[in-house]
Amino acid sequence: MKSLTEYIARSLVEHPDEVDVREYRHGGRVTLELQVAKDDMGRVIGKGGRVANAIRNLLRVTAEREGLQVTLDVIEP
Repeated sequence: MKSLTEYIARSLVEHPDEVDVREYRHGGRVTLELQVAKDDMGRVIGKGGRVANAIRNLLRVTAEREGLQVTLDVIEP
């Protein structure tokens, strides 16, 4: 799931080298923290959070296949 998040985020932003994803596992729960350049925050979040929610939906489907729950947090730089 970490690699999927990195792939999606790097495809969206202008500064792909500044994309950082951290993964934390707590039993059957996975927390992903996504950090991008300040200029790219709008691209990752989108209007009304639509892009971020679409990424969360893709991650949720991937996690369900593995029997996990996933949370994506977009961290401000």
